Amino acid sequence: MLGLLLRLLPFWVREPLFILVGSVFGVRIMYLAAHEQNWAAAGIGTVFLVFTAVRVHTVVRAWRARRSPDQQAPAGGAAPQPQPLPRPQPGAALATPKKEPNVWGQAFAAVALFGALAAAVWVAPRMTADGDDNTPAPASCSGSEDGKLPKAYARTPKAATGDELCEALNRPDLAELMGTPDERATSATGTSGTSALTNGKVAEPEAQVEFDTYTVNLSATYNRLSVAQYVKMMKAGGDDNRTDTILGRPAVFSSDPTMKFEINLGGKDSSGPVEEGPLARTLTVALDRKDAGGYYDITVWSETGALPDDGVLLDIAEEVLPTVPGRAAR
Repeated sequence: MLGLLLRLLPFWVREPLFILVGSVFGVRIMYLAAHEQNWAAAGIGTVFLVFTAVRVHTVVRAWRARRSPDQQAPAGGAAPQPQPLPRPQPGAALATPKKEPNVWGQAFAAVALFGALAAAVWVAPRMTADGDDNTPAPASCSGSEDGKLPKAYARTPKAATGDELCEALNRPDLAELMGTPDERATSATGTSGTSALTNGKVAEPEAQVEFDTYTVNLSATYNRLSVAQYVKMMKAGGDDNRTDTILGRPAVFSSDPTMKFEINLGGKDSSGPVEEGPLARTLTVALDRKDAGGYYDITVWSETGALPDDGVLLDIAEEVLPTVPGRAAR
């Protein structure tokens, strides 16, 4: 269709269009090829430039032929003699000179046509993107919240809920922060529970976002234990324990294995023994700058046991923790 339309255009409109398009595409492709060191792209750009050079040569020859005189001087240097004009015959109608087409109008129509085709090619994929995109949407937060929080949350008015932690953790750029920007969250949950061995008196909400490669867990413990005290409780000499300061708050890195449960629904044994699962890396950050008690835990693990660099946990903490509602930094 495009080729047919171009063939219908006049020569002095069609050829400049070919030169314009060929030069723009050729220079652009050669620039990208040199930037990315892509030899295939360089070959395509060369084809465009050679095609443009051929069209320029054709236009130059046509222009020279148009400007040359219709008659050439005869050999021997003799000047051409003027020929008498024929007399019109009586009753013969005078020939009306043929009106040449408006070159500027044709050029404007050709440019408008080319612009319309380029706009159609540019807009068409975006018009059909919503209908043709089969990429699954990222997981939204879902949990077991029934609207009634444990009494521990009433005793701690500034405590965040599991849903709020999930909304803060399930960011659109979480996969990018993890270093796997092509992945999408497969599930995201949040629960408003209480800390173990506290008789339900300490609020401990948590949220978890799962990817194909990693799982990220965020929890908050609203007790009186400070990060400094927590560090002293750790086993001495742990190579994986490293203190740090994040957002002006004391923090510590630690590594612990996860627990693995096996449940057999079809056999005689209802469950298997508890085993150690893959290693998990945790960043513990105080709730406030004064380290007056309570902390956040950001934990990452994978089924393969591979762990991200500690810088990944730092990036997540710096982006996620300031968005957690409720507990203001003191």
